[in-house]
This record gives sequence, structure tokens and C-alpha cells, in this order.
Amino acid sequence: MTASTRQEAVRRISHESLLDAAAVDTPPSARIPEYYGRYVFNDRVQRERLPSPVYKALREVIETGAALSSDIADAVASAMKDWAIENGATHYTHWFQPMTGSTAEKHDSFLKPTGDGGAILEFSGAQLYQGEPDASSFPSGGLRATFEARGYTAWDPTSPAFLRKTHEGATLTIPTAFCSWTGAALDQKTPLLRSNEAVSRAATRLLQLVGESQVTRVSASAGIEQEYFLIDREFFTLRPDLVACGRTLFGARPYKGQEFDDHYFGNIPSRALRFMHDLEHELWTLGVPATTRHNEVAPSQFELAPVYAPISISTDQNMLIMAVLKEVAERHGFAALLHEKPFAGLNGSGKHLNWSVGDNLGNNLFDPGSTPHENLKFVLFLTAIVRGVDLHQDLLRAAIASASNDHRLGANEAPPAIISIFLGSQLEEVVRSIIEGRAPSDGGESTIRLGVTSLPELPRDITDRNRTSPFAFTGNKFEFRAVGSMQSPAYPAAFLNTILAESLDHIADAIEAAGGPSTENIQKVVRDTLTAHQRILFSGDNYSDEWREEAASRGLLNRPGTAEAHEALASEDNAKLFEAFGVLSREELDSRWHVQSEIYVNKVNVEAIATRDIAMTMILPAAMDHQRHLAESILALEKAMGADAAAAQKEVLAIVTDAIGRLKASVDTLLAIQREVEPMEDDLAAQAAAYRERILPAMEAVREAADLLERLVDDDLWPLPKYREMLFVH
Repeated sequence: MTASTRQEAVRRISHESLLDAAAVDTPPSARIPEYYGRYVFNDRVQRERLPSPVYKALREVIETGAALSSDIADAVASAMKDWAIENGATHYTHWFQPMTGSTAEKHDSFLKPTGDGGAILEFSGAQLYQGEPDASSFPSGGLRATFEARGYTAWDPTSPAFLRKTHEGATLTIPTAFCSWTGAALDQKTPLLRSNEAVSRAATRLLQLVGESQVTRVSASAGIEQEYFLIDREFFTLRPDLVACGRTLFGARPYKGQEFDDHYFGNIPSRALRFMHDLEHELWTLGVPATTRHNEVAPSQFELAPVYAPISISTDQNMLIMAVLKEVAERHGFAALLHEKPFAGLNGSGKHLNWSVGDNLGNNLFDPGSTPHENLKFVLFLTAIVRGVDLHQDLLRAAIASASNDHRLGANEAPPAIISIFLGSQLEEVVRSIIEGRAPSDGGESTIRLGVTSLPELPRDITDRNRTSPFAFTGNKFEFRAVGSMQSPAYPAAFLNTILAESLDHIADAIEAAGGPSTENIQKVVRDTLTAHQRILFSGDNYSDEWREEAASRGLLNRPGTAEAHEALASEDNAKLFEAFGVLSREELDSRWHVQSEIYVNKVNVEAIATRDIAMTMILPAAMDHQRHLAESILALEKAMGADAAAAQKEVLAIVTDAIGRLKASVDTLLAIQREVEPMEDDLAAQAAAYRERILPAMEAVREAADLLERLVDDDLWPLPKYREMLFVH
């Protein structure tokens, strides 16, 4: 690529529409109810197409976790196949989430040849229920050897099948779990499903203990916000770092960034809005309830948010959102960037996991109520999550740790690596009053009674938001804001479920040990638990240096990097926790440490190689061309006007020459460090630490020299699209 290629792209993008508006066939809004969920084998379709006994049996499987018989599976498979074929499907796939963090699929045709040279379309219950996609090339972290290649996918009936449509046809896509032939979980979905069962057992036990005899099942729900950047695809393809790494490894600060706050919630650019219309139409046909769209803080940054759904569905829908978002963006001439920090110096992107739990009676257990008994349940579950987050800060930090999220945490509207809980002033006053055994200050509002302590009637929106908090209460749910935009939400959700289940069991045990669920016993258990774990509550500015100091004095963990954060996955206490609640075996947890550490090392290594290559083959030649032009200009000027005529030009040449020397020296240093670190692969923990502590700073030194040269080199010579172009030329 030459600079002229870059500048031609700028001119073309500025003057031509890369989207044929006529190609976007979005039905009018009045028809949304007609096509919403059109390509989903959802409850409505199941009710219409399945015999009544089969439908009832399937609902029991979904709602209670009952076993699925082969007869039921065959009947469901037959109806699912007919529905899919009527909508143009020729193939089916078991869609799963391996430990890579993305999704995977292998397509099989419904086609079955007959003996007379013809063919029929067939799909059995056995094919629906189980697949064998091969597991040899998926990371397992030591759960199986490479020669033990067999892996199985198992249908997850809690998340409905759907169709992925193209102009050429459709594929029946069946959400599944993925495991080895020994039954070990090789994916991110299986621990989530197990953790939901753990929450159900523990929460049902506690609720029944305090008199909720009709509660038989509890499950988690989530609403997952998705932030992303849109840049023109031509710019994307001209940036090897974006193509290979998802983020810019080089790029000087643009003249104008986000300092005016003029993009946030501003008028959505027309080209982006056309993309959003198309995206939402496609998501709605897939039953994804996308409801919110807006500009985010950074230029060219946007957000999409759906409404709440059961945890299995919402996590699947988020993975689907990311895939559809990229595909629709490409149709519109965009590249959708999901990396947590694609541009230095600007806001990063997150995936806010809004999480709550509810019972089979329709009650949200994190929703403050208006009666003493409703508030009793709320306070018990609030106490449980406060205890869980305090005891298991390390797990929550590990759940959102990645090479890409490390660039975001702690700055630019991202919460820090220190885990804390924000409850808001009113709830914190309730907590303090419980701890101190007094009536809370209610601000003049009516109060209700719970044993010794008076609790105010708690309205749904009882506090302002704290956008710096990693884990904030927002009315009737908790918002885990530290989740990375690019990662699967399944791990954070599974870890939240597990720590909640453990604390609910602990509280139930304590109440029983105290003599049973009397008001006084419950009050004492709640008070003692909140007293022991109140250090995790913080309502101030999580970005401040003062908070870091205070958090350290409280004994809270601060693991700023992924290498340190992953230590939690190798903890003996955490292995016991996951084993006790049936979420992950000791071997499965250890495999997560291996896989996540390898992914971290590999990602940083790819970035280091790309940094070295781009600096040497693109930036350095451009800088040397500029240096040569300056030298030739100086010689010509001195020849024409004398030796003193080019003093200013010589100063510029000296600055450029010095920057070139710094760039070359920093690349040499990076290469030398890589050669030292790469052989450390036998000690994965030490290698990951070395990549964080040595490779990343060396890469940053290369970038500093290169970004200085971007400000010095003739714009006609610079080979990479610049921030000012990628972020502002649409």
C-alpha cells in the first residue's frame, strides 16, 4: 500500500455512497410484530407444530430440567425439520461456544440418498440431541490429548433453535453445549447451565426456609449491552493491525477526539443509521429484542441493547448479535470493531452485563418490595451477593480478564480492576442501619418493619448511577460493567451465579444453625454477614488514586493485568467451590487457566509480531523517504542560496533522523525481548507475566516513536489511515 492508496480511499469514501439504499428492504414498523421472531423455533412455533403431549413434555424439560426422552426428541426434530425446510433450510448445525471465546459450527445437510438414485430429507431426534463435530483442534487445556479427538455437542433446549438466512438458503442453527467423550466441558455454555442449576438449588432452599413454599425453581436473567465502533471497510483493510489484532497498534492522537462530548447521544450519522435499521431488522427476525441504539462517547462508537431474557438465551443472543453486527456492517461498507480498545486515547468498549435472578412465580429477587416479606427476600439476596462479591473478587476479576480488556479497565469510562459494589446512598444507609441495629434515615418517606430494624419502602430507582463502579445496583438488578465488549458473557454470568449460590447456601446454613428462620435469627445472620463484608461497598469515584489507596487499606484485591488475574483459576479454594456446586471439576477449572493463559500469550505475541513488521516494512520506509526528501531539499537549497540558508530545514531533518533512530532501536529491543520470552513456553505463568511486564512496554516504546514520526512525516508519504480519517470520514 502507498500513501496515495490511503488518500484515494479518503476521497472515495467522502464522495461516494458505499451502500445501495434500494438494497435495504426494511419493512415498515407497523409490520414488526408480523416478522419478529420469524426465523426462531420459539414457544409459539412449538405450540403450533408439536402435538400437545410433546409440547407439554418439552416445556417441562425447559422449565424444570426434566430428562428428555428419545420419543420427544424425535417428535421435536421432525417438526423442527419441517419448519426449517419450509423456510428454505438445506442444512443444520450444532452451534456452540468453545473455549476460544467465539462460536463454532459444522453444517450437515438434511439430504439422505435413497437406493433408487433419489434422495429424501431427514432429521432424527438423535441428530437433534447430539452431534460430533470433532474436538481435536479446539483448546482443551489438557482435558484431552490431541489423539483423543472426539467431541460431542448436546442440544440445549432452553435456548431455541433459529435460522441463519442468506440469499442462497438457510441453515437450521441449534444452540448446544460442547463436551469431550469423557463428559468434560470443553465450552463456555456448559458451566453456565450448571451454574444456573446451582443457583436454583440454593435459592429455592433459602426461599422455602423463609416460608416461600411455592417456589420450586429460580433462574438467572440478563440484559447485555453491546458497544462497538464502525469505521469504513476500506480504512480497515488498509490497516494490517486492525485486520490481525482488532486494534490499532499505531496512531497519533487526532486534532479532535471526544473532548467536546459532541458525539455522545448525538445525532446518529445517516450512514450509520441505515446500518442500524438493517441490523435491527435482521435481529428482530431472529427474535433478538434489540430496543436501544445510540452514539457512545468516542467518535464512531455506538451501542446496542436488548431487553432482558433468561440467561441461556441472552448469552446466546449476544454471541449472535456480535456475528450479525459484523455481517451487516460489511454489507454497508463498514467494519464493526468489537475490540475493547481499538483506538488509544479514546473510550474503550464494554459489554455491560445486567444480571438478576427470579423465581418460578415471576418475582425478581433483586427487586425491592413494598411489604415486609418482599423486603426480607430482597435483603437476604442483597446480603448474599455482597458476601459473594467480597469473598470472590478474584473470580470476578478473572471472569473478565483478557489481553484486550486490559487496555480498557481503569480508564475512559471503564471500571478499574479493583472489584467493588455500588449500592447507592439509600441502600447503603439501609445496610449501615442493619449493621448498627437502628432505624434507617428514611428522608421522610414511609417505612416498613422487619424485626428489630426498620427498612424504608424501597422504590425501584433508589439511587443515581455510578458509571465508574465495576458492579453496580441499578434499581432491580446488578450491572457488571467490567465485562469486555469482545468476550462471551457466559463466563461472567456463570461465575456470578456460582458465588451467589455459595452465599445463599451459607446464609441458609447460618439461619438453620441459629435455630431456624425466626425474625431475630434472620436479622442476626444478615447483620453479621453485612458487617463482615461491608468493605466491598464503595460509592465514590473508582478512578481516583485515593480509592486505590483506600481499597488497599481495606484489603481488596488489585490485579491490573490478565496474567495476575488468571491466578484465581489455579486456586485450590476456587477449585473446591466450583466442584462443590457442580459447575466445574478441578480438571475443568485448571483447563480454563491453561486455555486463557495461552490465549493471552498468543494474542500479545501476534500484536508484537505485527508491531515489529508494520514498523519495519511500512512506517520506517515512509520515514526514510521523508528523510531523503528533506536531505535533497537541504542540498538543493544550500546550492542555490548558501550553506546558512537551510538552518531550519536541518533542524527538522535532525528531529526526523532522531525519531527514525528511536524507532529502529525500539524495534531491535522488542525483537530481543521476544527471543528471550518465546522459549519460556514450558512455564506458561512466567511466560504470560513476561509478555505483560516486558513485551507490552517494548511495544509501547515502538508506538511512541512511530506516532511521533506520523506527526513529522509528509502526509503524502504516510502509509496507514490516520485516526482523523478512520474516526471522522464516513
